[in-house]
Amino acid sequence: MSQWQSVCELQQILPATGVCALINGQQIAIFRPYEDEQLYALSNIDPFAEASVLSRGLIAEHQKTLWVASPLKKQRFRLSDGVCLEDPARSVASYPVRVSNGHVEICA
Repeated sequence: MSQWQSVCELQQILPATGVCALINGQQIAIFRPYEDEQLYALSNIDPFAEASVLSRGLIAEHQKTLWVASPLKKQRFRLSDGVCLEDPARSVASYPVRVSNGHVEICA
């Protein structure tokens, strides 16, 4: 059964960046595109390079949708659901994320 787990304080994630958290043995990348409380959480594992790097990817907007570009092979993953723009068969898992009393929480 999944439950919400506190990861860090919101202020510890700078706007326009991502961080990585280890939740239940899984590396999860948490992205904060703007200065508000809007967050996204995806698997941190790039399925093309098989490396733990997505949290260090570049957040970008394409066709009014937010994506993260892998720092290794540059494939883009939609922040809202982990779908890969270049190859949907190689998409990554997405996770519910929220801010509660100033703390970032992941449900995994």
